[in-house]
Amino acid sequence: MAERQTATYLNERFIAAGLRPLTRFGQNFLIDLNLLDLIARSAEMQKTDVVLEVGTGMGSLTTRLAEAAGAIVTVEIDDNLAELSQAELEQYPHVLQLHCDALKNKHTLAPELMDNVRKALQSLGESARFMLVANLPYNIATPLISNLLAGDPPPDRMVVTIQKEMADRLVAAPGSKDYGALSVWVQSQCAVEIVRVMPPQVFWPRPKIDSAIVRIDLQPERRAAIADLKFFHETVRALFFHRRKLLRSVTCSAFKGRLSKPEVDQTLQAAGYSGTERTEQLTVDQIIELCEHLRQAVS
Repeated sequence: MAERQTATYLNERFIAAGLRPLTRFGQNFLIDLNLLDLIARSAEMQKTDVVLEVGTGMGSLTTRLAEAAGAIVTVEIDDNLAELSQAELEQYPHVLQLHCDALKNKHTLAPELMDNVRKALQSLGESARFMLVANLPYNIATPLISNLLAGDPPPDRMVVTIQKEMADRLVAAPGSKDYGALSVWVQSQCAVEIVRVMPPQVFWPRPKIDSAIVRIDLQPERRAAIADLKFFHETVRALFFHRRKLLRSVTCSAFKGRLSKPEVDQTLQAAGYSGTERTEQLTVDQIIELCEHLRQAVS
């Protein structure tokens, strides 16, 4: 039963089915049941919430989410795990399991993912919230979170387990080694906190690195203040592509063919910069303002 997801239980189930965890799918199962409960509690779900879970696994977290949320869309890419977990989830009519890759490609979600989330939101009414709650496979965590924040609707809340290294990037401050495009993209729209750092031994099989539970709460007023999300996202990535170069140099490179060097100089000056700064020194709000100056200059 999914409620008893321990290392012994999982090992026995896999042996009985003639299976083994697949590294290419990032299959590391959380076996500390207290931490599974912590993930569910941290989401603070209500019966009007639609929860997206990526990585159903054996359904241990899914069943906890199903007790609290109004609807669950859970996604599993592995044929065998999808079959095993479906037996655990049959008792929950409000849980829909999709058997697919959550990503169509690096920059695009699988269409059926959000199609089913939108249907569930519509069925639960205007007060429905959208959440991502999952023990994420490490190899898709960054593109999944980034693409969801670029989508419509974005999640009102995300509570996920990810690599500790990625968690550090999400909460990083300007000037630190972890501060980069992902930090700015997420912090420009959300409040982020690390809920708990987790050692390898709470997973089966054990990963080689620490993990973390992270809570990300959308701040609609900050998101609405960004005039063009697509332009902002692309510009932030470009500005951090050569993070050690001077601001004038990376801006000229990012806008080659769209802005001349004198136009770049004029735009940076209007934004209050000499061009000798580095992108990694700028705060999130400063980068938002700079990107808006660049957007207006291009348009």
